[in-house]
Amino acid sequence: MFISWDLILGEIHYSIPEELQLGAFIGNIADDLGLDVQQLSARNFRLVSGPNQRYLEVNLHNGILFVNEKVDREQICGPRLTCVLSLEAVLENPLNLYQIEVEILDINDNAPSFPKGQVRLEISEIAAPGKRFPLECAHDPDVGTNSVQTYQLVANEYFLLNVEAGIGDGKLPVLVLEKPLDREKQSIHRLLLLAKDGGVPERSGTTQINIIVEDANDNEPFFLQSVYRVSLTENITKGALVLQVNATDLDDGSNGAIVYSFSSHTSAKVRELFGLDSKTGEIRTKANLDYEDINVFEFIVQAKDKGPNANPTYCHVVLNIIDVNDNAPEMTLTSLSSPVPEDSLTGTVVALISASDKDSGQFGQLQCKIGNHLPFALDSSSKKYLRLITQERLDRESFSTYDVTITCNDGGTPPLSTNKTIVVEVSDRNDNAPQFAQPSLTAYVMENNKIDASIFSVSASDPDLGQNGQLSYSILESQVQGESVSRYIHINAESGVIYSFRPFDYEQLKNFQVRIQAHDCGVPQLANNVSIDIIILDQNDNAPVIVHPITEYGSTVTETLPRLADPGYLVTKVTATDADSGQNARLSYRILHDNNLGLFTISLETGEIWTTRRITKTDANKQKLVILVDDNGIPALTATMTIILTIVEGSAEMLNDPGSLAESPGFTSDTSLYLVISLGIISSIFLVVLIVLAIKVHGSRTVFDGHKCFFGTCCCIESRNGIQKASRNLQITPNYVEVFGGDPLSQSFRYNTCSLKRGFHFPNTSTENDKAWREIVVNGEKAVLSEVRRLSGKDIHRACATRLASGIYNTCFTVSHNFL
Repeated sequence: MFISWDLILGEIHYSIPEELQLGAFIGNIADDLGLDVQQLSARNFRLVSGPNQRYLEVNLHNGILFVNEKVDREQICGPRLTCVLSLEAVLENPLNLYQIEVEILDINDNAPSFPKGQVRLEISEIAAPGKRFPLECAHDPDVGTNSVQTYQLVANEYFLLNVEAGIGDGKLPVLVLEKPLDREKQSIHRLLLLAKDGGVPERSGTTQINIIVEDANDNEPFFLQSVYRVSLTENITKGALVLQVNATDLDDGSNGAIVYSFSSHTSAKVRELFGLDSKTGEIRTKANLDYEDINVFEFIVQAKDKGPNANPTYCHVVLNIIDVNDNAPEMTLTSLSSPVPEDSLTGTVVALISASDKDSGQFGQLQCKIGNHLPFALDSSSKKYLRLITQERLDRESFSTYDVTITCNDGGTPPLSTNKTIVVEVSDRNDNAPQFAQPSLTAYVMENNKIDASIFSVSASDPDLGQNGQLSYSILESQVQGESVSRYIHINAESGVIYSFRPFDYEQLKNFQVRIQAHDCGVPQLANNVSIDIIILDQNDNAPVIVHPITEYGSTVTETLPRLADPGYLVTKVTATDADSGQNARLSYRILHDNNLGLFTISLETGEIWTTRRITKTDANKQKLVILVDDNGIPALTATMTIILTIVEGSAEMLNDPGSLAESPGFTSDTSLYLVISLGIISSIFLVVLIVLAIKVHGSRTVFDGHKCFFGTCCCIESRNGIQKASRNLQITPNYVEVFGGDPLSQSFRYNTCSLKRGFHFPNTSTENDKAWREIVVNGEKAVLSEVRRLSGKDIHRACATRLASGIYNTCFTVSHNFL
């Protein structure tokens, strides 16, 4: 057994004889490729599937290439002189391709054989010596010297054997008549023909030739040419005329009638594809031809007349088939590395594709390409294989799958093409950080929320897949009112839902900020943050609190009311506060209970309580008012206060006169006296300052809208009848200044401004500082204004009350000593 190998540019060549036993050693792939045996399994070494792969196999444990199936050179390659098994081996990580060629050497395992064991040959007795009779060739599947080399005829006295050169390297045995035959002496001659090959040991085959001697038909047909050569395209239509052979016979009648036929050793394939008209000699196609199957046909046509003892005449026919572009390119996916990591380097091999065309010449030359706008390129530097490689970086988030269509065109006119689509998947890498829709968010939470209640949720997106796109949420550490934010809220790491750890109180905490982080589970881990402003919404959870008047016994307060109070008299003002905000802190005041309906009214917004009419003798001396204060929340919260009003005799001015209090034993103390004196002095100083400032600013009298004003102040004087009328109509003028005293008798007085109906002016003041009274002229009437330096606040009240009660003056300005 002779085995050899060569490694040339990635190709390994072995030579082995045919008919080796199964498992026979061919070569060591690992050694010949310079590889470690362990790499064969680790790098997935394999033979590419093909028609020849079943004959050979590689042991991945030791790298030995061995015979896997019986190798019969004649069955695999037929009559070809050279028989080579071509295989491809693939080694991955990185991807390498190796060409393996195993040449099958012929051994002399077949003996020559004739188509028939006996051959009948009819020869006329008048056949002249030297007449030649071609015999059927022997067939030996072996090639070279192992095929048929010579013929030998067992010696006899009438015939000898000539061996002529046939088509190609074949030899044609020809029987030659050496001396005339005499049918009457011997009508049958039996000859033994031997065919021998050149193998060692030599093999041979025999056939018996039975020669029947016939009576004479002395003229034989003859062909005009011994060899007919015709070229025709493989796409010739069925039934088309290929050629017409022509033979003539000089005899007349039936001895000159020629019948054409294929020789007895014409192959079955020729008889299947071609038909011969026995009368005309026309050869026509019977089936479609295929250049890629058989590109040349050689056969013998014989012509024989119909006369007795006719001898056939032979001619050779050679049909050359011309190739046409009738085969489209063929593509086979040999190897595919999918999915491809999206961070693969440019030039990474994705797939290996074999491309071929059965046609010949330019018809078999291929041009292959892929579609535009793809991140791949086609490398066709190899003659048999195409490599699909990356030509730019991939991005799975843009395209996770590519349908790569490879188109191969041949060189025909028009060209034939074949498309093959390869699905290339892109695997994910963690190259995208989580993203929130907005960099900052706002969450609104109603106060008094439940513990562990959901207050907000965040959501981020990550276009990566699997662990690379699986997000987890967490709260970054920060401080809220000196405490960790984790004492206030916590977050579900998977869903991003934020829960409260405690109920919030709007009055304590109105808003705070927290930062949420979303990170993926990829390697390396990527993260992003979002800022959330959590705003606490106010809830109506605080009832109004009445702060004025100050109660001494529970929710009841006692006030006094002069019996002579005019309509519109300000009884008192209820003031309340609410810790809530917005509408929840908008307060409204109402009289919930009044035992004397129609005597009092209250301002809805300010809480001021006014009289609506004069107090009559039928009115009780004690009036009970229940004041309701409610907010504008839902539901509304309320607070109530009970005011007991005691009606006392006298006018409002007398009630407010501090001198009356001096008669009370409680007011006889020195402390009260000093307090009154101090207040009077302060009031005097304040009035002097006002007068000086007014003189400096105005410098003269100012007439405003036709009314006379002094000291920069406009005062409205209205008659008592006008006041009574306004009181009866409950028109509470908004243009007033409220002045509150420090005791129940110190009432609030209203001063109308800039709405004068009658002008007044102060006369020029005298320079005499010791004058106690100054006159004010009001439409010709006199009013006396107490000089601040000499009169106390109570004297002012008393003087004004006395003159007003006597009706001397229309109007008296009464100023509380507290205000002064």
